[in-house]
Amino acid sequence: MNKLLQTKLSLMMFLEFFIWGAWYSTVAVYMSVNGMENLTHWPFTVNPIAAIIAPFFVGFIADRYFATEKVLGFLHILGAVFMFLTPMAVNSPLVFILLLLAYNICYMPTMSLANSLSFHHINDQEKDFPIIRVFGTIGWIVAGLAISFGLGYFLAENTIPEETALPLYLTSAASLLLGLYSFTLPHTPPPAAGEEVSVRSIAGIDAIKKLGSKSFYVFLFSSFLICIPLAAYYNFTQIFLGDTGFENIAATLTIGQMSEALFMVLIPAMFVRLGVKWMLAAGMFAWVLRYAFFAVGATDPIIWMIITGIALHGICYDFFFVTGQIYVDKKAPESIRGQAQGLIILITYGVGMLIGAQVAGQLYNLFLGEASSLSLAQWHDFWWIPAIFAAAVMVFFIIFFNDQVLDEDATAEDITV
Repeated sequence: MNKLLQTKLSLMMFLEFFIWGAWYSTVAVYMSVNGMENLTHWPFTVNPIAAIIAPFFVGFIADRYFATEKVLGFLHILGAVFMFLTPMAVNSPLVFILLLLAYNICYMPTMSLANSLSFHHINDQEKDFPIIRVFGTIGWIVAGLAISFGLGYFLAENTIPEETALPLYLTSAASLLLGLYSFTLPHTPPPAAGEEVSVRSIAGIDAIKKLGSKSFYVFLFSSFLICIPLAAYYNFTQIFLGDTGFENIAATLTIGQMSEALFMVLIPAMFVRLGVKWMLAAGMFAWVLRYAFFAVGATDPIIWMIITGIALHGICYDFFFVTGQIYVDKKAPESIRGQAQGLIILITYGVGMLIGAQVAGQLYNLFLGEASSLSLAQWHDFWWIPAIFAAAVMVFFIIFFNDQVLDEDATAEDITV
């Protein structure tokens, strides 16, 4: 692949995930110190709502009528405006949340657009795309480090950056930058121009029919269920860290992304050794361990347990989500692979995270009561609930999933992430 092209696409992916990491890992802290401590689950609700809307926007509009780089640029610039306005509505919770919804409706389609733009211009997807995509993980890490250790220079002494509006303004600035940069990316014509696109294909209904088997349905249902406790991690870990005495919250959370990058490299070898079933089960077991470490570590608190729980994010994400994407790609006929991958995103980051955010929010508010924060004993009890839920999903999956796809014919060479 041309080095200049690789650099341009890698910078695009870096900014794409820098933007997401800058606000996603801090917004609950910001809301908590501004009188919205019982509403922190709403940003993590509007995000999956946007994830559900995004495939239809991309399928019916972006993929059919406009060049990808232009849609990418327009959405990021519009999103920058919405995010810039969001902190100004901090005293009006409804407007604050609606602005976050508007922003996410702009942002979520850009994830698939960035991927499709990259795939259009590279020759070897399995070899070239991981090199480009890893810069997204690096972008998320840099965002967290920049917030915790960089924004402090612009604040008064002893002011915690995560508690201010600066991360949101940083998100807006980065979104504007990526929006303008997008217009310099290689021209990418609409991939589905002139093609008939249906709701059934975008929603993945056709894919479900062609992939239908007992084990595939078990995988699909388990993927949906495991995203319910995942919402609790994304939403409340940042608040939990603050309550247990951590100061550099955004930076601490990047340990999970560092772990993600590490375990991404190990997937091919582990896949050959374990097979699809036990890779997925290992990912689920890491979920159980993560919440158990949080629960036990909350009481004193025990710092190493909390750090370990965050570091397990790499196994949770890579062994389950990335392995699941490989499983679906290998199982699906070539004609419906795109639909099948879209179905998984819709079920997990859409419906699963939407329900999970609401359930976790109601659970948190039940523990919170009239207080402004949870006690360490309450955090202990809170984290055991997603731990037990994840354990139940894992046991269900192990008992009922028996698909042997990949287990007999996969090699380290053809399993490339």
